[in-house]
Amino acid sequence: MSPEARIWIAIVGVGLTGIVTRCSFLFLGERLVLPVAIERALRHAPAAALAATVVPGVLVMDGSVLGAVENPRFAAALVAAVVMWMSRGMLWSMAAGVAVYTALRLLLAA
Repeated sequence: MSPEARIWIAIVGVGLTGIVTRCSFLFLGERLVLPVAIERALRHAPAAALAATVVPGVLVMDGSVLGAVENPRFAAALVAAVVMWMSRGMLWSMAAGVAVYTALRLLLAA
């Protein structure tokens, strides 16, 4: 089998897997009853996906994990999390994070 054929088989296989797993809940509907433990675990999936997306962007730069001292993104994320926790306002959280990140970038560059 040629390398191109293997690549196309892999692409089609991954695509079909994604479609089948996402559409299975639509097709099965009420007939699929998940155990309580699985339903409880699936409630945490969005937060886990968000953390898996954000944490590497905050902690890793150029392939290495940075400490809190030399990483303005860590300080900005920490401030944004505290503001979000205290105010429950997404706009305030984003503004605080961007302000801290920009200030630290300007201070560290000087």
